[in-house]
Amino acid sequence: MNENSISADTLQIGSHVSMGGKEMMPGSVKEALSYDANTFMLYTGAPQNTRRKAVEELRIDEAHALMDAHGMKSFIVHAPYIINLANTVKPETRQLAVDFLTTELDRTRRMGSQILILHPGSHVGAGAKAGIDSIIAGLNEVLSKPSDVCIALETMAGKGSEVGCRFEELAAIYDGVRYPERLRVCFDTCHVHDAGYDIVHDLDGVLEQFDHYIGKDQIAVFHINDSKNERGAAKDRHADIGEGFIGFDPLYRLVHHPDFPGIPRILETPWYPDPQNPGQTLPPYKKEIAWLRTGTKPED
Repeated sequence: MNENSISADTLQIGSHVSMGGKEMMPGSVKEALSYDANTFMLYTGAPQNTRRKAVEELRIDEAHALMDAHGMKSFIVHAPYIINLANTVKPETRQLAVDFLTTELDRTRRMGSQILILHPGSHVGAGAKAGIDSIIAGLNEVLSKPSDVCIALETMAGKGSEVGCRFEELAAIYDGVRYPERLRVCFDTCHVHDAGYDIVHDLDGVLEQFDHYIGKDQIAVFHINDSKNERGAAKDRHADIGEGFIGFDPLYRLVHHPDFPGIPRILETPWYPDPQNPGQTLPPYKKEIAWLRTGTKPED
């Protein structure tokens, strides 16, 4: 490991965890702890719909007490996929996006996180410029209400009519929003790779491109995922660490990159089949977190 890289002791790394049942948010913390994680990411409900429990039912105080007891300082919230600020074709869809994003932003604040990750949206055939303009207008409306929560726009793979697969598109959103201080970026390794950026052979060059258009200081969270596709495929299919076209070494270099101390690294890798129980799957996160902390490659 490079002497200037982040040490395993100070690394903030975790995974997506669930939240539901009777345990709610304390269950999320317990799941993260079972993976030896010191941070985590959750959705406030199913990412495919807007059905949500009342904030008072989430047992937030108990969750924070458990986090404090284990030295866990922060967590990340991810907005549902159905929020599409870029849709100018169906006004009712865009209005739902504005209204629900406003609600999710407040829910994130009340849960105690300062970062809400958002997929910028899809222009559904209207063109990237129309989509970007619609995103800007929607964010201006949502962010007009004071809050200490930032929206982290996620880098996208370029699937379909997604907006945000190029750094220039994210920069255009930043330039148009009246409250850029309330924006951040979630840098997803699978998405950036699938969008065509060569993080395998030129990680620092890609990061310099990002710095040119947006600024490396705007990255608030990394999604650490391998990819089932070759670079530039624009398909967005995550692979387990070391089992895709990115590979272990580039992901390890990014996880320990000295330019991003204290920035959470979140795994969203696929669960794998349980060899003892056909039809069941197991989370890969505990072993992947250990690999990425220590530099032990999966094949070692």
